[in-house]
Order: sequence, then C-alpha cells, then structure tokens
Amino acid sequence: MTTNEPTQEPRNPQDPQAERPLKVIVADDQAAVREPLAAVLDMTEDIDVVATAGDGTEVLAAAVAAAPVDVVLMDLRMPVMDGTEATRRLSEEHPGTAVVVLTTFADDDSILAALSAGARGYLTKNAGRRDIVRAIRAAAAGQSVLDHEVQNRLLATVRTRLPAGAQPLPPDLTRREREVLTHIGQGLPNRAIAEKLFISEATVKTHINNLFAKAGIQDRADAVRRAIAAGLA
Repeated sequence: MTTNEPTQEPRNPQDPQAERPLKVIVADDQAAVREPLAAVLDMTEDIDVVATAGDGTEVLAAAVAAAPVDVVLMDLRMPVMDGTEATRRLSEEHPGTAVVVLTTFADDDSILAALSAGARGYLTKNAGRRDIVRAIRAAAAGQSVLDHEVQNRLLATVRTRLPAGAQPLPPDLTRREREVLTHIGQGLPNRAIAEKLFISEATVKTHINNLFAKAGIQDRADAVRRAIAAGLA
C-alpha cells in the first residue's frame, strides 16, 4: 500500500463536515500496518485519527469512547471479533459511523459479507493514501466507494449469481422501494435508511418486506447484488 504521497489536500469548503476534522478509527490486527497508516492519515488536515484497534472488540470500545466517530477504516481478518462482525455491530449500534473496509482479501464472499454487514466502502491494501482519504471523505458524506478490482468482482458475481432468466428488478416497484433498495445496495442499515428518507424504521421494514416479495429477493446480500445489477449502487 503506497503511503509516500503528499499528505495535505485542499478540502471542499461546501462540505458540511468542514468545520471540524473527521474522527476516524483505524483497525488492523498488524501493528506494522495499523500504526504507520494511522500516523499518515492523522497528518491529513481534515482527518483526526482518534483511536487504533487490533480487533473488533477494540473497535466497538473505541467507537463508544470517542463517540461520535465518523468513519472506521476496517480490516476484515482480525482475532477475537473479525471485521465483518464488527461492521455489523457498528451498523446496528452506531448507525452514524461509516465503515470503509481496507483489506488484502477481495474474494466474492468477503466483499458480499462486508457490504451486507453495512460497510460503505471496500478497498484493497493496494490502495494509495489519496484513495484511502477520498474513500473516508466519501463515506462520511454518505457515499459508497469501491475500488476497481472490487467493483469488477461484484459485477461478475451479479452476472453469475442472479437466477437464470430473472430480471434485475420487476417493473411494479414503487419509487420508495427503489430508493430503499438503492440505500441497501450502498450498505446502509435500516436505521440509517430511515434517517436518509425521513421515515420511521418500521416503515423502512415494510418497504423492504414488499420489495423482497415483489423482486423475489432472498436476503440482504441478494438485495445488494440486485441493486448493483440494476445500476442503483
């Protein structure tokens, strides 16, 4: 992973987060990766690395201690509690905290599991510092970021795993159901979707139930694939 690029970049003054640095946690079980990365990110003007963590339980504890945290940069393969489970817990307990996965693993199962758990971004450790900073900023703004390798694998997975002859989406989905599917495809949990759409979490669940029934979607991972196939995520 390249980290020898300039560390200062101008920040968009229109960014609503511009009045304070983004609070970031860096999680990786290897101190030789975690600490240098945290140090480099902390030199970026609009990022404040408030904690580092070596496993998922440390991530959750740090998220409470430093709350509110904007973004967690999350490795997947960690002891005690892995990054996927930590992402799921963060999505449920701290919906305002975005997760960007940074890992060496770009296999289909790892990608889909992380996105289904609520990750908003997915990068491999080939990413440079500028790519990581860009992903952190985008995730904090509610956007999804996938590196090219991950995006290509997801698209290939969609093509091979959709039921034969099935249309990505049925024509009778409502506008709201499409909006909900878009946010599922971006990795948002129900609570965050409710906040985005200014509706209750119970209403989100109703839309999801209707969406899944109409489209024949089996689970949240399947919903992510269908959203990608339809160009919604």
